[in-house]
Amino acid sequence: MHLTLVIGSPHLSSWSLRAWLVLRRSGLAFDEVIVDLRRPDRAERIARWSPSGKLPVLLVGDWPVWDSLAIAELVAEGERTLWPDAVPDRALARSLCAEMHSGFADLRTFLPMDFLARFSPPGRLLAGVARDIARIEAIWTDCRQRYAADGPFLFGRFTVADAMFAPVVSRFVTYAVELGTAAADYVATIQALPEWSAWADRAARHLAPAPEVPRTRELDPA
Repeated sequence: MHLTLVIGSPHLSSWSLRAWLVLRRSGLAFDEVIVDLRRPDRAERIARWSPSGKLPVLLVGDWPVWDSLAIAELVAEGERTLWPDAVPDRALARSLCAEMHSGFADLRTFLPMDFLARFSPPGRLLAGVARDIARIEAIWTDCRQRYAADGPFLFGRFTVADAMFAPVVSRFVTYAVELGTAAADYVATIQALPEWSAWADRAARHLAPAPEVPRTRELDPA
C-alpha cells in the first residue's frame, strides 16, 4: 500500500514532526508533501488532504489517517517495536503519550515550536510554563531511571513516546531552557538521531523561497 505523509512547515509543525519520526523510525517507505503554514491560503491547501483541516495526515492508498497519535498507532500495528514489550510498560508509554497529546498548554502557547531559531535563556518563567517544564523533566528522569539499562530513550529503545516528546526537545533547545542532568542527557540523545538532522535540513530548505515542497513527487488528491 502506497503511503504519503502530508505535513506542515517543518520549522513550525510539532505534530508533523511526531508522525514523521514514527514513520522514519519504522523503516516504511513513504512520500512527503509539505504544506506551507505561512501562506494565507493554508486552510484551503490543508483541506485538500485532511478531513479534519489539520496536519499531519497519512494517506494510505486513497484513505486518510489524521492526528499524529492515530498515525503512530497505525504504524505501530506493523512495527511492534514502537511500543514497549511488557504490558505495564506499554500502558505507561501510552499514558505519557496521551498526556503529551492533550496537556502542556502553557508550554505550547508561550514556547511555540520554531525548530531552527535560537534564543537566549528565558528570564523568570510564567508559573504555568514552569509547571509544564517541571512535569516533563520528572517524566524524562523517571523513565531514564527505570529503563536506562535497556537503552538511552524513554523506554530503552526508541518508541512512540520519544516521537511524542521530540518537539518538546526542540522547544527546550530553541529557548535555551535550563534542565537537570537526566533531562539534558535525553535532549542530547534525541538531537543525536540522524532523523533529527534530516528534519532540520527539511526545515532549512522549506524556509528558502518555495510555497509548497513535495519531497519526492507532486501529488494531486483530486
